[in-house]
Amino acid sequence: MRDLYTHLASGVLFPLHERLKGHASVAERRRLEASQWLEPEQIRVLQVQRLRDFLVDIGRRVPYWRDLFRAQRFEPASLRSVADLAALPLLTKATIRQNADAMKAEGHGPLSRYNTGGSSGEPLVFFIGKARKSHDVAAKWRATRWWGVDIGDREAVIWGSPIEHGAQDRVRALRDGLLRSTLLPAFEMSPQRLNGFVAALRRKRPAMVFGYPSAIDHIARHAESHGQRLDDLGIRVAFVTSERLYDEQRSRIQRILGCPVANGYGGRDAGFIAHECPSGSLHLSAEDIVVETVDPEGRPVAAGQAGEIVVTHLATAEFPFVRYRTGDVGVLDADTRCACGRGLPILRELQGRTTDFVVAANGTVMHGLALIYVIRELPRIQSFKVVQWSRQRTEVSIVPEPGFDPALLAQIAAGVRRRLGEAVQVDVSLVEAIAPEKSGKHRYIVSHALTEPETSATAGVGHA
Repeated sequence: MRDLYTHLASGVLFPLHERLKGHASVAERRRLEASQWLEPEQIRVLQVQRLRDFLVDIGRRVPYWRDLFRAQRFEPASLRSVADLAALPLLTKATIRQNADAMKAEGHGPLSRYNTGGSSGEPLVFFIGKARKSHDVAAKWRATRWWGVDIGDREAVIWGSPIEHGAQDRVRALRDGLLRSTLLPAFEMSPQRLNGFVAALRRKRPAMVFGYPSAIDHIARHAESHGQRLDDLGIRVAFVTSERLYDEQRSRIQRILGCPVANGYGGRDAGFIAHECPSGSLHLSAEDIVVETVDPEGRPVAAGQAGEIVVTHLATAEFPFVRYRTGDVGVLDADTRCACGRGLPILRELQGRTTDFVVAANGTVMHGLALIYVIRELPRIQSFKVVQWSRQRTEVSIVPEPGFDPALLAQIAAGVRRRLGEAVQVDVSLVEAIAPEKSGKHRYIVSHALTEPETSATAGVGHA
């Protein structure tokens, strides 16, 4: 039940903040909260209508897309289904970098410059208009309210993006204070920092926690190992995003924080794509985001099959993202209706980034879990990271706990070779700490072998 201050923050303070910024977030949230209860077929019809209008608009106002539609003899007004998008090429980061100016709409309004952190090895600079910002706020806001919490409820944000920290000026600090949101920077996870995070959570007693699953999990494990409870604070939900959520992380966070975990999927470039509801389904924001899945050659795959997630964001008319390759792998669900009653389609599985996959010496592509399973059940291991430099060489870094048996290093190397090939060089070393990515994220698996030319003809997404 929301308290009086939460009513004030969500009903007055935050809407005023958004209005002053020229955002239509409140109206967008109300639209989304109404449309989520439509029947699935009604949502599909609405999506196609909006997609057609969006394509007609950018075909008139955006030089890059106008020229591309003409070259492809693509008529946006004739679009009848999402499947018609397959007539257009996939949009890559390289294409955006090469055509950034031509991708801005003629007569566009204010555009903000953004960039991705480049954890996939391909940093990207792009631009976002006010319509896209309004949608992103509204989509996240809608999903927040699914869990019985709202803007203005006490929130702890465990995050690490330089953009967030660079903007932490007086105005933002004042806003966060008014909205009762506390930022805990996830760049450094030293014991001293972790002690401070646990103390801050106990002091603030947030209703919700938001952040990287690896960071929240790390704080939770630290608290438990030091006899500090976090399940008595009244936390109602832990929202996680930006990394793959592993089953053991979900279970541990739920147990130690004493609350459910709500997974979210999206990115700074692709937008907020899907959110988990209390019934356990990862719902796509289908009113404004069109999601396709394709094979390694860019051909559409059927629902129920794993493929790379490709996104068309209908609120990006001023700098359009059309059939944008996310680099993520997932499985769409064609028929399931969620018990929550919402008609929104479901992302059945989110298997991770394409860079969360590894390549065996014989060219077989498998999920990084194939190597994670080799390591994660072994005793006295605090954390680890696997870097596949090539098909021929893989490096494993281990942060040991007291009492770690050095004989396990040979066992790890042998286990990795069994998965990747007996001739593969596997170097396993003990380190004091594993630094996060520049964004603050922690990645268990990094594969550079996926980009090797010889894998292109044989690569296919498989399961370990």
